[in-house]
Amino acid sequence: MKQIPTLLRREWIQHRFGWGLIVLLPTALALLLVSFGEMKFDAEDVGERLPVALTLGALGGAVGIQLLIMWLTSLIIVTGLARRDHADRSIEFWLSLPVGHAKSLAVPLATHLLLAPAAALLTGLITGLLISLMLVSRTAGIGVWFALPWLPLALAALAIVARLALGLLLVTLWLSPLILMAVLLTAWFRRWGLVILGVGIGLGSQILERVFGQPLLSDVLSELLSRAGRSLANVAGKEMVIDRAEDIQSALMLVPRWVLADSAQALGLLSTPLLPGALLVAAGCFALLVQWRQRGAGAAG
Repeated sequence: MKQIPTLLRREWIQHRFGWGLIVLLPTALALLLVSFGEMKFDAEDVGERLPVALTLGALGGAVGIQLLIMWLTSLIIVTGLARRDHADRSIEFWLSLPVGHAKSLAVPLATHLLLAPAAALLTGLITGLLISLMLVSRTAGIGVWFALPWLPLALAALAIVARLALGLLLVTLWLSPLILMAVLLTAWFRRWGLVILGVGIGLGSQILERVFGQPLLSDVLSELLSRAGRSLANVAGKEMVIDRAEDIQSALMLVPRWVLADSAQALGLLSTPLLPGALLVAAGCFALLVQWRQRGAGAAG
């Protein structure tokens, strides 16, 4: 356990420049757009809710975009993670540490798939505040921004972030067999790994369905992707309805309630035999990755 901070620090040092760009570039573009772009709002129609709506929209949009960009980037990095350690001789670094091959693989995977996107959620909150400051200042004045009902706003924003964090974990669980299969095939076949995975899944599902009349593979993949998408947010597909007669604070307090109900439904999606099967496939791929790494480490040693 003492070596885990060392492993995390190494991943941060290797990717700090790319992660910095992921954080700064979308934020800079959004601030430029908000600062100099043309905005038209019917303030009389929305009334005093306009600044609150703009703030929630800025927070939710910034958090969502940061999470999406970071997670997709992490997926790209992760697919070549095992092969990278051999290409740049990082395997010699792992051999110098008193850690097993399983841990030296698991920590970087968890860093990119869970910790980096989770950090993007918190970064999105900060950048969302900056964007909301610009939006509200341009439409209603900076004094209105400071006078917003920040306590219910903060509770609503934190509830949304917590929901996305839970969704991130659940999506990673559902997609873990596909992710680890991509990592394994890339380790075995380098750049052809993703091609082999895509062609194998597509061709295999077609053969099973058309030749043998068994759409098992396509059905399983479709269900995995469906449950992963529904686990991220808005499981039931129902929008949160706010009565126009309600005051702002009462309306904001509906957000944590909606998040709680949606989280319970997302967790309910786990009650299926499909998940243990998916995790079993993921564990098998991880075991093969560890075996492949051991052979490479032996050659390096």
